[in-house]
Amino acid sequence: MAAGEGTRLRPLTETWAKPVLPIDGRPVIATLLRELESAGFKAVTVVTGHLAEQIEALVGEGSGFGLQIRTVRQAEPLGSADAVRRALEDGVRPPILVTAADTVFQPGDVERVAAQWLESETAGGLAIRQGGRKDQTAVRVENGRVVEIGAGTAEHTAAPLWLLGEELTGVLGTVPGPPFEIASAVQEAISVGKEILALEVGPTRDLTRPADVVANNFPYLS
Repeated sequence: MAAGEGTRLRPLTETWAKPVLPIDGRPVIATLLRELESAGFKAVTVVTGHLAEQIEALVGEGSGFGLQIRTVRQAEPLGSADAVRRALEDGVRPPILVTAADTVFQPGDVERVAAQWLESETAGGLAIRQGGRKDQTAVRVENGRVVEIGAGTAEHTAAPLWLLGEELTGVLGTVPGPPFEIASAVQEAISVGKEILALEVGPTRDLTRPADVVANNFPYLS
């Protein structure tokens, strides 16, 4: 998902799309794509929107990343579920991994949690982190399953990585909105007894505010 306007990163995102901004001096989306390739993924769909041309020029058709990349545009910033619907309409088929293009995961985490979810045969999975910032979404976990999103303490927070099977992708068009969010579909699935696997990942690095760009590229200033 690379379509957001990055409002909290303004004024930087008035000129540059958030996914092309750097972590460790490299565009964050480039690092993510290389991690997906390392994890064994072959085909990636990038959903663009705000300043789409910048992202599309960077990722191309994917050969520079060892991937087959398609891009599809989200006409309006209508939320994560709507972004995934655009990809599904373009031919993506479940099961799918969905992630935001502004986050760097610890090496190997993406491959590990994808394999863990596939073995679980649950309806979906959500990556979670120990602790987190106050502006990150709290997640309540019991016995390795997500039981509530957006509630509870900050013992766990959601990382922007979802694993979605056919049941969940099939209901993305029915979630309330706008904005239309994946979390709404998953919470509804939980309420009717579907299991959502909690997939713990290590610390992530994210671009949310202008100070994050400084901290993630000039560590000697922190």
